[in-house]
Amino acid sequence: MANRSFRKFLIGRSRSLHELSLLLFRLALGCMMIYGHAWPKIDNYDVLQHSFADPIGLGSKLSLQLAIFAEAGCSVFLIFGLWTRLALLPLLFTMGIVVFKVNAAAEFGKIELALLYMIGYLLLLILGPGKYSVDER
Repeated sequence: MANRSFRKFLIGRSRSLHELSLLLFRLALGCMMIYGHAWPKIDNYDVLQHSFADPIGLGSKLSLQLAIFAEAGCSVFLIFGLWTRLALLPLLFTMGIVVFKVNAAAEFGKIELALLYMIGYLLLLILGPGKYSVDER
């Protein structure tokens, strides 16, 4: 019995593992974005509002606010699986700005993390939030 279960795990397609992996993927992306990117911006808001990059001409303060909205607000929606595909759009846009505008001329190492986030967000956009989400309730 155990041998068959292990074999099914290795080569089979388990729907429950698929759903669990979508949940873990959403949690990981959302929590890492909040902890590693949104929180430092919120914590240093007073300093950053005058010096934050303005890649699309909206002003430093508004660009910072939009980045915080995407990285914190949309990541919370992502974590809970609430309006997931809609929440992914600002996150994808923000990572696209980082990759193609802010760090366009930079070496690959500078854009690698933003690209990984973009790929993860694209996968979730395609696959959806999964069964363990508010969207599926």
